[in-house]
Amino acid sequence: MRITVKCYATLDRFQPESGAVELPEGTTLLALMQHLGVDPEEAPVSFINDTFAPAATVLHDGDAVGLLPVVGGG
Repeated sequence: MRITVKCYATLDRFQPESGAVELPEGTTLLALMQHLGVDPEEAPVSFINDTFAPAATVLHDGDAVGLLPVVGGG
């Protein structure tokens, strides 16, 4: 299955060159992060098709995933 991925801010170093990855059916969001080399603690906020999703969520062909890093400020 083909998943579109967008890694934001400091996670851009994990962004797939083509903007997408091919994964086996039944892959979870956590497995996608591991595939990309993203430590889940670095990406505490993740979205699938513009909806917040926990790491255990199973992905489906055509899903669009967004990974956001910890944000600091003051």
